[in-house]
Amino acid sequence: MAVPISYSIRNLWTRRLTTILTVSGMALVVFVFATILMLAEGLQKTLVETGSYDNVVVVRKGSGSEVMSGVDRQQAALVEVQPEVAIGSDGRRLLVKELVVLIALPKRDTGQKSNVVLRGIMDGSPILRPQVKLVSGRLPRMGTTEVMAGMGVVRGFRGVGLGENLCCGLRNWRIVGTFDAGNTGFNSEIWGDVDQFMQAFRRPVYSSVLFKLRDSGEFDVMKARLEKDPRLTLEARRETRYYLDQSEAMAKFLRILGISLTIIFSLGAVIGAMITMYSAVANRTAEIGTLRALGFQRRSILLAFLAESMILGFLGGAAGLFFASFMQFVTVSTMNFQTFAELAFSFTLSPAIALEAMLFSLGMGFVGGVLPAFQAARLNIVDALRAV
Repeated sequence: MAVPISYSIRNLWTRRLTTILTVSGMALVVFVFATILMLAEGLQKTLVETGSYDNVVVVRKGSGSEVMSGVDRQQAALVEVQPEVAIGSDGRRLLVKELVVLIALPKRDTGQKSNVVLRGIMDGSPILRPQVKLVSGRLPRMGTTEVMAGMGVVRGFRGVGLGENLCCGLRNWRIVGTFDAGNTGFNSEIWGDVDQFMQAFRRPVYSSVLFKLRDSGEFDVMKARLEKDPRLTLEARRETRYYLDQSEAMAKFLRILGISLTIIFSLGAVIGAMITMYSAVANRTAEIGTLRALGFQRRSILLAFLAESMILGFLGGAAGLFFASFMQFVTVSTMNFQTFAELAFSFTLSPAIALEAMLFSLGMGFVGGVLPAFQAARLNIVDALRAV
């Protein structure tokens, strides 16, 4: 005969204060666990959405990012004539050669300087990146010192608003437009003419070559040909894969940090749940003896107390996730370990994170309640009834 689940719920309601305190401790642990995972997920989502599956990024072999890459004009010309490059409606190849440099700008809130990506683009760059939408002003004219800034830079740094002048590379760059690239890394960049940037920053080579595939299925053939060509020292990656690689180091660090903090905090929450359940056993010794006398088996008593502890874990997990979900409205800015540039992104709560957080919370409830449940199940009927 099983003890009804309503029995466990009523007992938790009877001990409202201890129940609330225990649930609050578990909720705090789940909140920390979920927000760290949401931070890592937000970073990866931002960088993965930056790329397009049909676009190919070509960089120097062994380069971790465009910042460390170099593609000279001769090699870029060889990439440009590859048969897999798509042709636009105007008959031109959908291929651009770009430059990436870092400049230091003061943050809007603290005034401390941090690195920002300056991307040299060509006329076709906005076509290859349809997620970039002009918010105000206009696109910079090629061949001039005009630039446009992403909204992540505009919101996070000083002196990069529409109509302001940016001084770097011994030149003044006029900001003639601002753009929004959604939840992508481009939102944290400033764009201008590639040839002007190369002259101003004395860079004789491009950082990368970007092009759209004529047929997405031709990527492997094109990649093998490029990387085996003895004239080239380049490697090709799908743009989505390239930006996913950019996030791996930072995301891994965040997950390790999150798990480490959560383990430390969870010990306290588990101990709290264990104390709560031991207290419940001590206060209900006579009640347990009565249940045993009425014919309830030891297993039923064990499962009843374990159910109470699991309910505590469930409530803690639900509360922690509820408060963690509000972090999705927060945008953070931090340095990307791969590019050494500032990157703005948001917390992202995915179904997988919610499931992991709930399983973790239920696990805390189980670990905290299993020993008290065994103690309750082992109580002798006669000894328990003496407490009446």
